[in-house]
Amino acid sequence: METAKKIPTEKAMTKNPSTLLDLIDEGFGKNTTGVAAATKRNGIWLKTEVAEFREKVRYFAFGLYELGVRSGDKVALHSESCTEWLWIDQAILSLGAASVPIYTTQPGDQIKFILENSGAKAYIYSKDDLFDAVKPLIKQIQTVEAVISFLPSIHDKVKTTEEVIEVGKKRAEKEPGLLDRLRESITYDKLATLIYTSGTTGRPKGVMLTHHNLVANIKSTVLHMPFDIEAMRGHRMLSYLPLSHVLERMGTFMYMYMGYPVYFIEDIMNFADELREVDPVFFITVPRLMEKVHLAVRERGGQLKGWQKKLFFWAIHLAENYNVDNPPSGIEVFKYTIADKIVYSKIREVFGKNLIGIISGGAALSPLIVRFFSALGYFCNQGYGLTETSPVLTINDMVRHKLGSAGYPIEEVELKIADDGEILAKGPNVMKGYYKLPEETAATIIDGWLHTGDMGRIDEDGFLFITDRKKALFKLSTGKYVAPQPIENALAESPLVEQVVVMGNEKKFCSALIVPNFQAIRTRLEQLSHLNDEHLAREDPVKELVQDEVDKVNKQFAIWEQVKKFVLLAEPLTIASGELTPTMKVKRREVQKTRRKEIEEIYPPGDE
Repeated sequence: METAKKIPTEKAMTKNPSTLLDLIDEGFGKNTTGVAAATKRNGIWLKTEVAEFREKVRYFAFGLYELGVRSGDKVALHSESCTEWLWIDQAILSLGAASVPIYTTQPGDQIKFILENSGAKAYIYSKDDLFDAVKPLIKQIQTVEAVISFLPSIHDKVKTTEEVIEVGKKRAEKEPGLLDRLRESITYDKLATLIYTSGTTGRPKGVMLTHHNLVANIKSTVLHMPFDIEAMRGHRMLSYLPLSHVLERMGTFMYMYMGYPVYFIEDIMNFADELREVDPVFFITVPRLMEKVHLAVRERGGQLKGWQKKLFFWAIHLAENYNVDNPPSGIEVFKYTIADKIVYSKIREVFGKNLIGIISGGAALSPLIVRFFSALGYFCNQGYGLTETSPVLTINDMVRHKLGSAGYPIEEVELKIADDGEILAKGPNVMKGYYKLPEETAATIIDGWLHTGDMGRIDEDGFLFITDRKKALFKLSTGKYVAPQPIENALAESPLVEQVVVMGNEKKFCSALIVPNFQAIRTRLEQLSHLNDEHLAREDPVKELVQDEVDKVNKQFAIWEQVKKFVLLAEPLTIASGELTPTMKVKRREVQKTRRKEIEEIYPPGDE
């Protein structure tokens, strides 16, 4: 078996707090801004000072206790990412209870399952738009004793957080030492959260993460920040991904532990404007946002004329070929200096004045994107992990990085590759198990090693390379095995491709369902720009453009891995259709059902 090398590193920043509550308290002591977090709402930044944050945590916890929430109970949290999410989560933890996050995009049947399976004692949501779809389901769930809203609600029986806080103040007057006693009783192995996995192949499973799981992961990950934490303290961190996702949630815990205020933007559609407003040092992202920024830059350049256009794309070509692992020297440095002056400096204005680093998670980040953003002057790379690992297992950092890899193991994490190619992991961040699923837990954690379900390899320097999901592998009728993800990732690098699903199980050849980037298509084919998406998907010139992209990608793969046929989809894969998980992963089985008609165009029934 391949095993990742252990790399000695410096010790953690300070003492090792045993619970998330200790960790946040320690972080607030380092915060020099006085602001714990801020949320933009209706165009206004609402800042919450550290003292106010602590007060809300205290009295909301007392209020939940008065409503019947006790140590070991579960409390569901259904909301967009915002400051309230953070202090409500801390209040839940203060009681020794565990929070159960629910995505705002989660369908009703999954929400009902999560509430029932977790035995949630209370259900807390942000606004009535979310509750309207859940209200009929709540009545069927016996365990839910309280329904609470962040914002004013039209529903009579729903309590607001302010009302719960007022109840909490009265309880605190009667028994002021209660919360301190409850907090002191919380041990490192106490359940902190129950996170239900996306469920690409079936029902969501509740991942049990303890305080120690998350604290260990935060303490190790913070050592790999691409900037001097002490020197930059006083600046801001940006958060825009769902706090329901463990990576962003762990990230916000980490930011607060580092002593930085967290800023939550209001509208992802205005990301560029809000990014400039926040002017952060660092943020966590997903590949698709980075890809869209890259595409937008190219589209802007395409509108230039003459020598300006030539100079622009000369600079962009340099950026897209930047050597991340061995930065340019000699005359090459001069070229990048010129490119920076005339092009890169203008692009950087979108990101504010203080941004240093961007880390991507959730899916593979294209080397092209890493090269592009690195040339702009940012640290940009990726890591790897799972909900079951709290989540970070590996990371590329400023000291050790390798293009195309998922990084190397963080402190206290061990990796090895099983004989069948599956990635196995061990460490203090590995989950306690799946809630109420002892058999599945036993099948996933064997002899202390978590079986990740991902396939990969570890190179001679200890860097991990992901090849695909184990269950995504398929076998052609010729007997050849195909890993679809690398092919999909390569196709998705094209500015003309928005989404792609590669298929071919038990068929003679590989094929693909492709959702084009219709905006980019219209830019390329101005004569067809008046057509809607449905009509564009049927036009031969559009198919020819995409075919050119497929042909380029095919050259990178073995002949049996090459995409021989494809169909263009006018409608994207969505969460609402059941084709994507809340974390935007493709549910291949569902796609097989929902896109049966298109698949039969490629593989006609009876034509095996």
